Amino acid sequence: MKRFLLLLLVFNSVTALPQQAPQDEEEDQPRGLQALFARFGDLYQENCAVCHGINFAGAVQGTPLIGTELIHGDSMIEITRSIRDGYADKGMPAWSETFTGIEIQSLALWIKENREGMLITDIGLNRDIEIPTSIIQTEHHALRLEVLIDGLDMSFSIAPLPDGRLLLTEKSQGLSIISVDGEQSDYIKGTPRIYQAGPSGSLGGLGWLLDVTLHPDYEKNGWIYLHYSERCEDCNAISRETKRPVSMNALVRGRIRNGHWVDEESIWKAPIDSYTSMTDIATGGRTAMDPEGFVFISVGFKTMDGNQNLGSPHGKIHRIHDDGRIPDDNPFVDDPGAMATIWSYGHRSPQGLEFNAKTRQLWGTEHGPRGGDEINLLLPGRNYGWPAFSKGQNYDGSEVKYGRADLELELKDIEQPVVDLTPSPGVSSLVFYDGEAFPEWRDDLIVATLKASDLFRVEISDNKFVRKEPLIENLARIRDVEVGPGGIIYLLLEHATGSKIVRVVPAKTDAG
Repeated sequence: MKRFLLLLLVFNSVTALPQQAPQDEEEDQPRGLQALFARFGDLYQENCAVCHGINFAGAVQGTPLIGTELIHGDSMIEITRSIRDGYADKGMPAWSETFTGIEIQSLALWIKENREGMLITDIGLNRDIEIPTSIIQTEHHALRLEVLIDGLDMSFSIAPLPDGRLLLTEKSQGLSIISVDGEQSDYIKGTPRIYQAGPSGSLGGLGWLLDVTLHPDYEKNGWIYLHYSERCEDCNAISRETKRPVSMNALVRGRIRNGHWVDEESIWKAPIDSYTSMTDIATGGRTAMDPEGFVFISVGFKTMDGNQNLGSPHGKIHRIHDDGRIPDDNPFVDDPGAMATIWSYGHRSPQGLEFNAKTRQLWGTEHGPRGGDEINLLLPGRNYGWPAFSKGQNYDGSEVKYGRADLELELKDIEQPVVDLTPSPGVSSLVFYDGEAFPEWRDDLIVATLKASDLFRVEISDNKFVRKEPLIENLARIRDVEVGPGGIIYLLLEHATGSKIVRVVPAKTDAG
């Protein structure tokens, strides 16, 4: 059981624990993960280091593998091909007779992870956050960062208000308002009950406050949507059998009046039998709205066998009207064996969720296992593969294919990601930019990451990936990204004990 917990620890950049681990197991998990992934390093050291150096820095017989361009390319496909086929004329043997296909993929991924500084064991929840003071020059715009507020608890979401203030959710603290000067209000009274997380820096917990989203007509109706994890005890078979609390995603809407949460309405709630004891890092927990008032909510990997089951809420994007009614054009509304709210399924750990009002399309980001992070165009009724298919691999290096044969699924049945992010940067939130501050970024995706600590811009054309540009590198775990009035970009930087909100603003340079 403990080995299984170790395999699943890093859900915040990859997956989730099946239940809250005791504190001593949580503290031991980083050491266990290092031991688990050392086998990939051993594979390299025993077979490749003699030519390419024990630290990838090269040797007499071979070229360096980090800090330089690779002659034959550094994509996963190109590195895998180089290992498999070799280059006999340059002294590079083919390893296809020595290694299995999955071992070659594991080795290629290990090299790629080290090249990009994204080892799976580096969660970075306690990593110091240093905000650069110098101007950052990107391809089209110069920018600088301004700290709006720091010293926050483990935070999840921000939502810019029309007047320049921000709504903020802290997972186990509550909902508050951040002023334009960076002052935090008292927590809003009367919001859904939430619970403290595990020990400081822990990824575990049940009963968190998650996303906060404004209604498209917020200035007229004042509706605010809160996505949270509802917790209960002795309420279903799992909780009675394990004698542990269970939780599951829920969505409510309400208004803020004089520091109180009022007019609350339940918008979406899953059947009580679907509540599980898996930690809330597995919830997904994002909400998006289109201009017509449809609400999309993401539910993550809180059970092993629910993602491909249309009768289960797990591993799905759900779609409802803004008041909770089920749209009559949902893809499975006439299927008696399916939940009528399902929009798409086969999701592992959905992280970001964004509706593009211009193209009327829903987009999302998703964590893969070891490798296989994704940016997806979320189409109605489509299957996104988990846990039968992934461009990543399981943590022990094996192929992702759980239940594939039983489900009679083939690769052609699976909607492929528009952008494959391997190795996994721990992709998190995303937003389509449509503002005045950075006009050359209009209609591009601004995408945040956790493990990689980067913010990047993604160009999409005709629903196909064009290119990716790093905007800010090695900053912090970026849990959320939003665009406020005037096109200013807000980043929510996650830290175990001192989260921050920073503004990304234009900077003047000597060039103008």
